[in-house]
Amino acid sequence: MIEQLPLYVSIVFIFTTLLTVWLFLRSIPISVRNKLPSRILSFVLPFWLLLQGALSIGDFYHYPDAVPPRFFVFGVLPTIILVAIYLVFFRKDFIDELSLKALTLLHVVRVAVEITLLWLFQASQVPQIMTFEGRNFDILSGLTAPLIYFLAFRNGKTNRPLLIVWNLIALGLLINIVTIAFLSSKSPIQKLALDQPNVGVTYFPFIWLPTIVVPIVLFSHLTSLWKLFKTGA
Repeated sequence: MIEQLPLYVSIVFIFTTLLTVWLFLRSIPISVRNKLPSRILSFVLPFWLLLQGALSIGDFYHYPDAVPPRFFVFGVLPTIILVAIYLVFFRKDFIDELSLKALTLLHVVRVAVEITLLWLFQASQVPQIMTFEGRNFDILSGLTAPLIYFLAFRNGKTNRPLLIVWNLIALGLLINIVTIAFLSSKSPIQKLALDQPNVGVTYFPFIWLPTIVVPIVLFSHLTSLWKLFKTGA
């Protein structure tokens, strides 16, 4: 935990993380919840939440001289591998069945994430460039998600061009902040924000941002785009 940070910041982010997981699970239809991909997630998600929380509380990630950074090797990389596995092997039995509506609405959590990053900056835990006062415009994805949801699913039809454009733009905004956060991390490969590195996301509960929230948001975009580019999506 970050001692100088108000307790409500941690509470808000814990709620945001749990909301992200809940909204993602809501995108899984009842008809596929007993299939292998869903059963894997039902085990992996709570296990990963607990493991990452325990590692961050135990100061496992607080070794800035490690190359590559520990939080990437033991936190981020496994989620990238898992996302890739689902995109390659579980398209028919899982991805094709997910609710496009739910995956679109899920992105509202990005508003709370960006507010949390602002609070972390004010507590000198992340650099300003990681906030919407700097070079991070990801809050736009969260703010526009309800509007896109309303416009794209009216009258029982799906506005595929609108959803494709929005998902591509929002994915670009996500890649932008992830790149900034990685290059700002306190490590031998740090290139940005040398005066105030990104250290806040290695503490509990904020470790869940790169290891839980961002992977779910990324997976939601990639899954949505797959479904939208398919004929009849």
